[in-house]
Amino acid sequence: MSHIKTVGILSTGVIGAGWAARVLARGYDVIASDPGQNAAEILQSKIDNAWPALIKIGWAKTTTPPAIRFTDDLEELARTADFIQESAPENIELKRKLHTELDRYAAPDVIIASSSSGLLPSEIQADCRHPKRVMIGHPFNPVYLLPLCELVAGSKTSPETIDRAEVFYRSLAMHTLRVRKEVEAYLSDRLQEALWREALHIIDEGIATPGDLDAAITYGPGLRWAFMGTFKTFHLAGGNQGMRHFMKQFGPALKLPWSKLQAPELSDELIDKIVTGCETESGGRSIEQWEQLRDNCLIDIMRTLRPYNVASGQTLAHDEANRLTSQDHQRWHKDDDITGPLALHTSVVEPGWIDYNAHMTEAAYLEAFGWASDALFRYIGIDETYRAKGNSFYTVETHINYIKEVSAGEPLRFTTQLLGLDDKRLHFFHAMYHGLSGDLLCTTEQMLLHVDMEAQRACAILPHVSAALNAIMSAHRSLQVPAQVGHQMHIKPKT
Repeated sequence: MSHIKTVGILSTGVIGAGWAARVLARGYDVIASDPGQNAAEILQSKIDNAWPALIKIGWAKTTTPPAIRFTDDLEELARTADFIQESAPENIELKRKLHTELDRYAAPDVIIASSSSGLLPSEIQADCRHPKRVMIGHPFNPVYLLPLCELVAGSKTSPETIDRAEVFYRSLAMHTLRVRKEVEAYLSDRLQEALWREALHIIDEGIATPGDLDAAITYGPGLRWAFMGTFKTFHLAGGNQGMRHFMKQFGPALKLPWSKLQAPELSDELIDKIVTGCETESGGRSIEQWEQLRDNCLIDIMRTLRPYNVASGQTLAHDEANRLTSQDHQRWHKDDDITGPLALHTSVVEPGWIDYNAHMTEAAYLEAFGWASDALFRYIGIDETYRAKGNSFYTVETHINYIKEVSAGEPLRFTTQLLGLDDKRLHFFHAMYHGLSGDLLCTTEQMLLHVDMEAQRACAILPHVSAALNAIMSAHRSLQVPAQVGHQMHIKPKT
């Protein structure tokens, strides 16, 4: 979405502030508006609280959030923004009025999306002059981390609007889910609402506390839902015959009066039970403390799922691949100038790489070199498609030399020199330099083994990758071997 530079955030409560934080971390400018008292200050505090999580997941590239533009003028927001995300309260009259005003002032090609969690887009766009650009983009809290975004078209929304919005949301590392039919509450909220109603009945009848019900999810089905959802889980529960056997065995139970669909009356007594239970479960921690704990848990769950390429882990993996290929990672060509060390990767020291001494941690150097290795792999033809066929390089030995400290935000550039190659092994040397001063900061020497991942054994490098590596190796064979190559760690005895 190269033409989208500035995103307008209308209404900056929990959802709007989450959008603002995510958009900022992904490199867009933000203009925000909210009529509430002290709204600008409250928005900034929410972004500040979200920023550590955005640093940890690797999206935020600065230690503090970039400045945002706040305005009380709805017309200014509409005329400035290249994409507008409205997150006002769930009131159809209010949303219809706001979208009519936004539609009046925004350029005709600017998409206006609502974060509504249940209202119909056809009703929201009803009074707009350009209804074809109005749609639903429904996120999930915390918006700055969770990947799901439901896309819902109204009766007058154009297919192009949904297509363009999908590209934009994916640039935010989101998983877009097109709702096939316009319906109240869309998909996820309908499922959540059913569980919520049943939970209210259980508490109202004195069967369990809020803590009991949270435990019933977090220690059981919630863990499966993080990567399988309901249908895959039950498909496995049917054994070798899958879902058909499951339905045959457990389907009759649906006729039993176990659950209640209608919500109970929200009496003062029921509300008090829920509030007291939640306060007890919170254990004295503030909302901000729970938010940061939740964020850290979510990040680690998503990262755990990433190597398995499922659910939110797959979204992270796709985003990392897109970020790499969006840089200058070209593919090897026989006419390339490869007479010197390859310059395939640049980056900056990310805030999450910094320790208590304000310098890059030991592990972060290896992570940075890992990105440089990935740039080399992509250059010679090893990408997601190559790995999907069952082949990859595994690191079997690493030697690293730390030479000079570097701090957050400083630019880095990497060079790569091939030292050795045969049909199964690759020996190379990375050097990390300061992007401005040119000072050498760190080096690593690595030996990699090409493997058949299914057979879990070494195998020959595939022909097109081998051709690229052999061409580079021929050019690098005459280069001077770096001084750090082959060093052993030892302390000379005193003479």
